Amino acid sequence: MSTAAVGAASGLVARTVRLDRDVDLLAVAGADGVLFSRDRVGFGGRGVALRVPRAEVAATLAAIPIEDDLGRPGTGPVAFGALPFLPGAPADLVVPALLVGRDREGTRWVTTVGPASAGAADPVAALDAELAVGAGAPVAGPSQFEVRSSRPPEAWTDAVATATARIRAGALDKVVLAREVVVTADAPIPVATVLLRLSQAYPDCFLYLVDGFCGASPELLVGRSGDVVRAQPMAGTAPRRGDPAADAKLAASLFASPTYRQEHQVTIDAVHDGLLAFSSYVDYEPEPSVVALANVQHLATSVEGRLSHPPASILELVGALHPTPAVCGRPRAAALAVIEELEALDRGRYAGAVGWVDRAGNGQFAVSIRGASIEGSVARVVAGNGIVGDSDPATELIETRAKLQAMLAAIVRP
Repeated sequence: MSTAAVGAASGLVARTVRLDRDVDLLAVAGADGVLFSRDRVGFGGRGVALRVPRAEVAATLAAIPIEDDLGRPGTGPVAFGALPFLPGAPADLVVPALLVGRDREGTRWVTTVGPASAGAADPVAALDAELAVGAGAPVAGPSQFEVRSSRPPEAWTDAVATATARIRAGALDKVVLAREVVVTADAPIPVATVLLRLSQAYPDCFLYLVDGFCGASPELLVGRSGDVVRAQPMAGTAPRRGDPAADAKLAASLFASPTYRQEHQVTIDAVHDGLLAFSSYVDYEPEPSVVALANVQHLATSVEGRLSHPPASILELVGALHPTPAVCGRPRAAALAVIEELEALDRGRYAGAVGWVDRAGNGQFAVSIRGASIEGSVARVVAGNGIVGDSDPATELIETRAKLQAMLAAIVRP
């Protein structure tokens, strides 16, 4: 293991103090910080104290001296990452220089990570100074947009037809195929505004921003607090029409569908078995529920367990679970091979895992779907569908359009 990051960490100090007022986490993150929050619980940060390779995160965080008045999950130095879809692909996590946190009990705090030689600066004063700097006039956004598919839709539906034939021939059980659209604007796309729109449209999702990759994910891959581990796998999707009666009918069909229920159960089993290897027990709800979002609805099941001691780090748990059948397929190796052959797309961070880890190994990671990589005036948006033997290519294309709309509606707005 490299000692460079650990050596750099030893010259820093992390100071955490209680914060006695609410602060807008989106305002803290701004356009180029870090954000991971759901229902006002989570983090907003800015600045970079350290950038750390994934394999060195635990040792690096442990090497940072701390002054921590609270000692709760998420206090002290915290690293944030948007991990790529491909297992084993290299990834760095970032430790923000300034971080504001809020937990479910309403406890709020602010952490600074900076050179020990700079002295004991007041973290609250540092927060106030940063917010004052970021309180300027709103940035004008684009007025014109071009939206195009990276690949002709008919080429994607041909790939779906090929995949269904392979599945019916017994080569695999399921594969997830994704497609990308590219948005090009006439001015830089305002990331902070995109996140604000997502927060308003999807208040029950995990809002995230790491290194220009932002979105609103409905799915918790895994979370760890002490020895308690939780997940909420989702698989099986139906659109929403905006009409209560029609949406209720679609939800009932989704819940009653043997194909979707089987697809969902396979994902539950994969998460359950993956966590059981680290746990004294794991259990899940006997029946899934239908989680309704603004544009689609999913089958979802809550999973919870107790980790064996010493408890595995959240990054170990992410490594054991990702990618689940919901974003890859099954068997995993066969599905990955079909994705590489038929998808004609570098997924990058799409369908990876995005979240945070603290020095004790606590953390949360969501499945990084319903997101976009935004760089200047260009946004790349990806959505995928689970393909099985009886999947209809035209219907699958329509479903990807419904999923893509989550981000496109937040981006393409003059």
